[in-house]
Amino acid sequence: MDMQTELLENRVFDDITVGDAASITKEITQDDIALFSFISGDVNPAHLDVEYAETDLFHHIIAQGVLTAGLISAVLGTKLPGPGTIYLGQELKFLAPVAPGDTVTATCTVTEKIPEKLRVILDCHCVNQDGKEVLRGTATVKAPTEKVSRPAIALPEVRLLRHEHFRELLTRATAGDPIPTAIAHPCDDISLLAAIEAAERGLITPILVGPEQKIRDTAAAHMLDISGLEIVSTAHSHDSAAQAVALVRGGKARLLMKGSLHTDELLHAVMAHGTGLRTGKLLSHVFVLDVPTYPRPLLVTDAAINIAPTLEEKCCIVQNAIDLAHVLGIETPRVAVLAAVETVNPVMQATVDAAALCKMAERGQITGGILDGPLAFDNAISAAAAAQKGIKSQVSGQADILLVPNIESGNILAKQLTFLACADAAGVVLGASVPIILTSRADNDRARLASCAIAVILAEAQSHG
Repeated sequence: MDMQTELLENRVFDDITVGDAASITKEITQDDIALFSFISGDVNPAHLDVEYAETDLFHHIIAQGVLTAGLISAVLGTKLPGPGTIYLGQELKFLAPVAPGDTVTATCTVTEKIPEKLRVILDCHCVNQDGKEVLRGTATVKAPTEKVSRPAIALPEVRLLRHEHFRELLTRATAGDPIPTAIAHPCDDISLLAAIEAAERGLITPILVGPEQKIRDTAAAHMLDISGLEIVSTAHSHDSAAQAVALVRGGKARLLMKGSLHTDELLHAVMAHGTGLRTGKLLSHVFVLDVPTYPRPLLVTDAAINIAPTLEEKCCIVQNAIDLAHVLGIETPRVAVLAAVETVNPVMQATVDAAALCKMAERGQITGGILDGPLAFDNAISAAAAAQKGIKSQVSGQADILLVPNIESGNILAKQLTFLACADAAGVVLGASVPIILTSRADNDRARLASCAIAVILAEAQSHG
């Protein structure tokens, strides 16, 4: 149904004759069903839950009957009689299910006119692409008496935003036992809530490391129940970081999670010689983004720790990200090394580094992934954009990892995707002896839980060698 350039003209009562008919045809999609559920509040699993629907009567997702009936309303309001019609009544019989992918044609045919009330009775039926009748009924309308002819209003573009990738991560992460996690200085409502949510979902067993009274006061002020959680009392935020790290070193915790202290404070304790969590690897941060407009999870690195990484550091950063991608189930991740242009320019260090990294990957200095670069952002995520510039790449349009030139570009990119493209961004620090969970006050509950889920999956992978 494309009415954006259509001229809507009605049929006044006197111009309508018995036998007149009009039709509208539309393919019913999964998005139509989901959008109708959102508008109506009908979250019946028969319409939305594939696993449930397979066990139901029809063994597949079905559209709401009233969604199909809406096509009849569209015929009456736009074609016959058209604008000015007043819908008075409708009788319907639902004869067969409509599934996503079915093409339904709704036809309304005039069967009777009642002049004294300007009423028109119409036989209504809907058939699918195979000619099978799925709906039949009778509509009663009051026909207009004044002629209307005007262009149809252009409809807004509607895009449903789904976060399926994070849902899959949570399912995987909750399959095992909760992992003991040291929460460093959870002295605000967001960090406490993150710990409680993750515990309730069976991801972690939180150990709250911070000034006990401050933690309890915060919980009371925001009506958060921490009665079942262990608290390790500390004097201040520096002490919280040190003791949280000590819990990990001592084997009491297998994950480390940032609370309301600054990231630098936590990482200072992590990197401390003799008492920290050093492994000999470079610490780097990865945003794992669930971007509704992109068909796969997107890893962006490094947007939080390494400010202006050297070529050697970029080599470590990309290897950390590739190793994470493997754990997340991406067998051969495709890495786009980002720059402002797609050609090597000696005065643009990011392009020189990109070329060197690709050659390093060819020579086995970076393993487990496919690298290409330099690539501008559009060429990394769009095969069409790359083709327009004559770029032949195994990565363009299929990038799993975006390696950014520096912390500013990475931070801007990740937050741009979050706030303008409605992405959820989970954050984790790699390279220490355990994964480190970083959350932000701006994160929603899905992103906070996903950060924990990724860390849990990493910890389980480490425990199995």
